[in-house]
Amino acid sequence: MVPTWLHQLSIAFIALGFACAAIIAIHEFHHPQKMAIMNIVWPVTALYASVFAVWGYFAYGTREEAPFAVMTAKASTHCGAGCTVGDICAEWLAFAFPVTTLALGYGTLFPDRIFAVWVLDFILAFLFGIVFQYFTIAPMRNLGVGEGIWQAVKADTLSITAWQAGMYGFMAFANFYIFRHLLGAPLETDSFEFWFMMQIAMICGFFTSYPMNWWLLRIGVKEKM
Repeated sequence: MVPTWLHQLSIAFIALGFACAAIIAIHEFHHPQKMAIMNIVWPVTALYASVFAVWGYFAYGTREEAPFAVMTAKASTHCGAGCTVGDICAEWLAFAFPVTTLALGYGTLFPDRIFAVWVLDFILAFLFGIVFQYFTIAPMRNLGVGEGIWQAVKADTLSITAWQAGMYGFMAFANFYIFRHLLGAPLETDSFEFWFMMQIAMICGFFTSYPMNWWLLRIGVKEKM
């Protein structure tokens, strides 16, 4: 059984994430980002990073220059925003249409539904991540559509994979150990607890993708932001 304190904590952190996203979005409405895609990246980041995203936005999001460590963090949140949107869409799609998990191997390749959902998570996270990267790299390098998509794939494939690995790792721990083993309760998509765990999982994704984004920026595959 899920304890009351965890349920209430989950609601509080989800509400805080939405409030922080709204704060950033309102400020961006009056002071748009120079790079248009970042007007989406910052509020999406706030959905899981909440007050840390607000601090990062007002400390560095409105500046032209930043230390390399901060540029790497911005590249990680940029990659993560696409993954986050993709993961949200995938989780609700699998919840609303369970047949999608059957098509992706549940019951045949995978004994547990969560693994089939993760396949869908990766597919949509990858697609959204590439879209986000395209609208960064194509305008900065003045690329056509085809070349822009190819460069986006080159720039974000490894970082998206690193992000998703961190997300999967924590969600596996939350699902199999915290909820099923310790609490004896399922971790369902339509619960506040699930999305609170996803907030933490996205933070884990940030940390697992950070070294990869550092390297990609150093070798010039990704653009500094």
